[in-house]
Amino acid sequence: MANTEDGLQRVVVNHEEQYSIWPADREPPEGWTAEGFQGDRESCVAYIDQVWTDMRPLSLRRAMEEAARGGGPDVEPPAAPAGPPLPDRLAGAEHRVDVVLRPEPSAERLRAAVERGYLHLRFPDTDGGTEVGVALHPRDAALAEESGRITLSGEFTLDFTPLHCTALIDTAAYSGSARVERR
Repeated sequence: MANTEDGLQRVVVNHEEQYSIWPADREPPEGWTAEGFQGDRESCVAYIDQVWTDMRPLSLRRAMEEAARGGGPDVEPPAAPAGPPLPDRLAGAEHRVDVVLRPEPSAERLRAAVERGYLHLRFPDTDGGTEVGVALHPRDAALAEESGRITLSGEFTLDFTPLHCTALIDTAAYSGSARVERR
């Protein structure tokens, strides 16, 4: 499989009007739709920087607009968590993770995610249980069915910070641990 960062990418958006990029030769993940723009990774990121000017989810923007008109309860944006930014808290340490396989986890969905080269991991010990999409290194995915474990290695970006993670996942529990490092 070719390195997706070097290939054609497309901009995708979810129902909360949050943007991301996805390989153009793949169907967007569930809950995301192609926005219409595609190009190399840098072009897609530059496009997102232009169009995604309000990072608040659509539901929060609507609730705040309603509150400003006096039509609903007061809604304030969530307070920024105290302490260092989340990428700094994750980097250089090992964390508990859960594999997110929608609608329900199964061995088939896990295998399909690994073959697709993209997997969602949740860090349940962060505020709100941060979920990230990890672009896997296919050569590093080692499924050892006899031991019931899989080792995965991949990249993700969190708050504009590129990170690398290596996860050891129990295939029966769909959870395990991941070591996160800055790229």
